[in-house]
Amino acid sequence: MPPEGTLGALTNTAFDRAAALQSRTSELEAQADSMPPAPSLFSALRADHVGLIAEVKRASPSRGAIHLGLDAATQASAYRRGGAAAISVLTEPDRFGGSDDDIAAAAKATLLPILRKDFHVSPSQLYQARCLGASAALLIARALEPGLFLWLFEAAKAVDLEIVVEVRNIAELDRALAAGARIIGVNNRNLETLVIEHGTVEALIPRIPRGVVAIAESGYEDRAGIERAASSGADAVLVGSFLSAAADPATEVQRLAGVLRVSRG
Repeated sequence: MPPEGTLGALTNTAFDRAAALQSRTSELEAQADSMPPAPSLFSALRADHVGLIAEVKRASPSRGAIHLGLDAATQASAYRRGGAAAISVLTEPDRFGGSDDDIAAAAKATLLPILRKDFHVSPSQLYQARCLGASAALLIARALEPGLFLWLFEAAKAVDLEIVVEVRNIAELDRALAAGARIIGVNNRNLETLVIEHGTVEALIPRIPRGVVAIAESGYEDRAGIERAASSGADAVLVGSFLSAAADPATEVQRLAGVLRVSRG
């Protein structure tokens, strides 16, 4: 079944944005293929401590405006100073206030791996992410029918772009693992209803093999939350709205970083 609600609407507009890149697909693929190696997100999230992925996000469908004047380069630099393991940048323009330029700005401001978070539905978007300097891009399992998901997964591999597969149930997790995903994000938030469904991370992350990086997503804003995710076996936690809204993001990252990982299995 196609995605519904907010996720369905965002996926539909993503197809429209992807269509605007269609004529440049070959050009973007060639450019992406010639890019120098990017910092590895997978490697950055394999430390002894839970990796903090700090997000650049100006707005969201669930919260509305968060920090509309946020400068991506300044924010990324603050996250690096605070001890973030990686930077996530939301580039969706309509509901999240993002821009493709934010990826390039963040990549110039820090040597940390950059995850491009968007509603990717075509290879051209993935090639573009690599050209902009991203180390990785997000694929949302619920947003993509199986054939398209596999096509995008293989397209990313061909240009050395890492993929974070976002899942919310066992069937999606199985599909990600079958494709060979090395980084899996488990989202507490149902993107169709925008409701945070607590327990999703706790139910799914213990099922992720130890050799795969497991990221806990949505609803984290204090050290206790990071510790709960760690106790479920999370290798990393993505923190978005809380850090983007913070008056002193470097200090807030420092407060959240450093939680010891707990091995799965």
